[in-house]
Amino acid sequence: MTRVNRTVSATAAGIAVLMTASTAIAASGEAGLPQLKIETWPSQIFWLVVIFGVGYIFMERVVTPRIGSVLEERRTRLDDDLTRAREASSEAGQTRADYEASLDAARNEAAEFARNAAADAAAKADKEGAKAAKKMATKIAAAETKLAAARSEAEGNIVAVAAEAAIDAAQQLAGVKATKAQAEKAVKSAAAQGAG
Repeated sequence: MTRVNRTVSATAAGIAVLMTASTAIAASGEAGLPQLKIETWPSQIFWLVVIFGVGYIFMERVVTPRIGSVLEERRTRLDDDLTRAREASSEAGQTRADYEASLDAARNEAAEFARNAAADAAAKADKEGAKAAKKMATKIAAAETKLAAARSEAEGNIVAVAAEAAIDAAQQLAGVKATKAQAEKAVKSAAAQGAG
């Protein structure tokens, strides 16, 4: 109600100044503005007070509460939006932390899997290498056995071939006919002397 009192007193002061000015102009006898003629002032002041009062009451009862409610609704919406934004930021931070933790776990799991796979591959390679070495040793032993048999057979064949060559040589050179047993004995004794 203080505003109304101030407004009414300001309006009354303005009217008093205008009345004083109007009286001064009327006393001087000069023609002035029609709105400053004292005869029309009462109706002008009445309509000024009525229109100002209706406008003031309309602003106070209708416009100002609506503006206040709109401002309050906007402030509430902004507060809600800020709260939701903080919650979303917090959830995003938690989601990021969870993602990084699961990523680290996956990396560790992949590294462990790679280590296990490498160890399995190395063990399998060692096992296959041992099998191959065993197979190779078996083949080498069989080859050495065959080689020894072939050597011994070759040595036996050498003696037989040398004995035949000796028989042929003795017959052609000396005209002596030697037996196979004599020729083998002579070849063996010559081989023993050559080795000794």
